[in-house]
Amino acid sequence: MKKAILIIVLIILAVAGFFGLKFYNKYYGNNVSKDGYVLIPHGAKFNQILDSIAPYIDNKESFLEVAKDKNMDEFFKPGRYHFTKGANNTSLVNMIKAGNQSENSFRIGDFGDIYQMVGKVSKKTELDSLKFVNDLDKIAAEKGYKNAEDLKKFFFIDTYNFFWTVTPQEFFKKFEDQYNEFWTSERKAKEQQSGLTREQIYALASIVYKESGGKPDEMKTIAGLYLNRFKKGMKLQSDPTVIYAINKQTNFKESIKRVLYKHLKTPSPYNTYANAGIPPGPICVVDKNSVDAVLSPDQNNYIFMCADPAKFGYHKFTDSAEQHVINAKAYQDWLNSKNIK
Repeated sequence: MKKAILIIVLIILAVAGFFGLKFYNKYYGNNVSKDGYVLIPHGAKFNQILDSIAPYIDNKESFLEVAKDKNMDEFFKPGRYHFTKGANNTSLVNMIKAGNQSENSFRIGDFGDIYQMVGKVSKKTELDSLKFVNDLDKIAAEKGYKNAEDLKKFFFIDTYNFFWTVTPQEFFKKFEDQYNEFWTSERKAKEQQSGLTREQIYALASIVYKESGGKPDEMKTIAGLYLNRFKKGMKLQSDPTVIYAINKQTNFKESIKRVLYKHLKTPSPYNTYANAGIPPGPICVVDKNSVDAVLSPDQNNYIFMCADPAKFGYHKFTDSAEQHVINAKAYQDWLNSKNIK
């Protein structure tokens, strides 16, 4: 009798263990075969989600059962989700239901205009570039600007994190908040002392950034030089403004490695060889260092600068027209020796 009871107990335990293991494997056993990202757009159907997930899991049926058991077939949130090798069905379902998506990194560089920037940024979002631009245009109009291009001053060069589902409104607010934080009472005081408008500061900062190649150690020197020229009523004569003027006309499709005399005649309010004064707006997205350089420039007497062929990426500065001719000749000879046209 005892032996029969023992056998029954063992059978019960075996059956319980079998179903218990099956339950555990379905809910908590490893089911993700490789790392990757799954995109779930707004308005997605559950079957679409299953198709997107299928390449990353070993057992689609077990995932389907857990998802339905937890009502994920009816309740889920759009997003970009990171699937980690070895993860289980429960963690995946909970992640998608809670909307715990992974952020994407966005590099905001020295884009010539906002539309160029959006073309790059929107590739890492759910929205297409046209929708993104149209919404930024609306934001600009609400703020009294002509279009999204007038929002350029709100952006700073850096790397930022956003969700794939970020809206243009959420995207812009991050930069607007950063812009407002940047303009402290101390910087506003320097702005007042400079005698420049906010738009002029950003326009000069963009020239400083382009001329310096983004290197902070020359920015204040370059800012001082251009402010000297501006105060003397001299044309700024900055090559990057000519390049920008041409790029605007060609929708940034022309690559200019060397500014020639024919380029200097390009008709554009941004061409500082053709026009006196500061351009009507920035020629690129700037970084914080370049704005600070304009607010706190070096007090120097320089009015000429020329690339230094002996120190790539840096410049020779002078207040002498004669010395500048010598410096420019040395640079032109170097360009010719490298066959840069």
